Amino acid sequence: MITIDNYFHKITDIDFSILPEALRKGHEFILKGSKNGESWRFYSSSPTIKKMVDIYLNKLNEYAGKNGKGEEKENSTSQKGESHSKPKRAVKTKKVSLPKESMPTMVERLPEELRFIKRYINLNGKVKTKEEILRFINSLQKAIVEKRIRKTSPYADQVKYIQEKLIDVHNTMKAKVKLELQPQTLESLTKLTGSEKVLVSIGFIKRYISINGKPGMKEKAKKLLAQINRAIDKGRLNDTDPYIAEMHELKKNLKAFSTDKALKVLEIEQAALNGLEGILGCACQNLNGIEGKPAVMNSMDFANMEFNTLGFTGKWLELIGDPSSNFTAMIFGKPKMGKSYLCVDFAGYLARNHGKVLYVAKEEGLDYTLQQKLNDKNVKHPNLFVASILPSDLSPYDFIFLDSVSKLGLAPEDLNKLKGQYPSKSFIFIFQSTKDGKFRGANTFQHDVDIVIEVPERGRAVQMGRFNQGGEISIFDDLQAA
Repeated sequence: MITIDNYFHKITDIDFSILPEALRKGHEFILKGSKNGESWRFYSSSPTIKKMVDIYLNKLNEYAGKNGKGEEKENSTSQKGESHSKPKRAVKTKKVSLPKESMPTMVERLPEELRFIKRYINLNGKVKTKEEILRFINSLQKAIVEKRIRKTSPYADQVKYIQEKLIDVHNTMKAKVKLELQPQTLESLTKLTGSEKVLVSIGFIKRYISINGKPGMKEKAKKLLAQINRAIDKGRLNDTDPYIAEMHELKKNLKAFSTDKALKVLEIEQAALNGLEGILGCACQNLNGIEGKPAVMNSMDFANMEFNTLGFTGKWLELIGDPSSNFTAMIFGKPKMGKSYLCVDFAGYLARNHGKVLYVAKEEGLDYTLQQKLNDKNVKHPNLFVASILPSDLSPYDFIFLDSVSKLGLAPEDLNKLKGQYPSKSFIFIFQSTKDGKFRGANTFQHDVDIVIEVPERGRAVQMGRFNQGGEISIFDDLQAA
């Protein structure tokens, strides 16, 4: 039996790379929370975390029992007989065709493979462009390269089939094509996607976290509370759900927030938030390289780590790539070339899609010209805040724009100090360059940031960072594009 007392001793014989994704995520959460076994204090930090770890350990013990791992080798004298039976049992667990009356396995998160299979099924009967097919292929290949989909997956054959079919379609199609799946293929893949189903509580938890700390969320909170109550009344959410206790806590907090006029934002306590993010399988901030990661790691362990990215789309993906949630960027160029328009547009995109944004406009101040840029780009949003000074407390914001660094009187060491004070925040530093393209202090600082964007001429932005070398966009085209 694997417990928190013997965890790191018992798991030495378990190859986590071939385990189901839910168990891999649970193991990563244990590594992060315990700081690779140094301390189990996080286990008792909140009831939610304790419950989540207990559920993970139960699932791990169940898996270990089925596969002969994690238990004492009491029957070592009959190893030959057991060695023949173990593979047979393992084959049964990988069987993917389920009888119609079988109930799906309820999970916290669908495996990456099933999400791609669902996406492939949804193509049936649809007309798609060559670019859309290529995006699907690229996202699938990215998941394979990043080992989110592995060769040992029970769905490896289906993923390979999908990849090959899409490549064939892309190579032979013209501008557009209507995709038609063979009935047998459609039936087989649909049956696979029905083998696992996300718990009802998981969707509610995701939505609950999404309104945390954001203004103007009263109506969303009321709607979420009503939908949770409706799911309970109709029996879709009941005591068999492993997170029913958390759901009752969510209901209580949502009701308090919805009915108390004095409460402007819903604030989730940090311990509770960590526990909920753990349930969802979030790597959270520690796996983004913020804290809790040892200074020296085995390359095998590091290669298997999963880093969260923001999920950029559209022109920002084209320009920047897909950075992690605590990126740093610098933007520079000559005056009147469009830097501020670019930054205001970027700030609006981040506010609409990724969190709270503070735009410190020391260069222009809270003046008509800044208002004009906000209106031209149509980026006003409850998550976007503007300021003429740098506040002493930046903790309420996820992304901070400093326009400009020189007007704020900040040296490179000041910028590094800000990053050190707020390691989970993203900073976008804007520099003014002189007519000959030089800028004081930033030449050395640009080596310390993840993203470097230059505006070398009016209306043109070029990116030279580490996420997408050579990305380029036009600043004044498609003003309201996401």
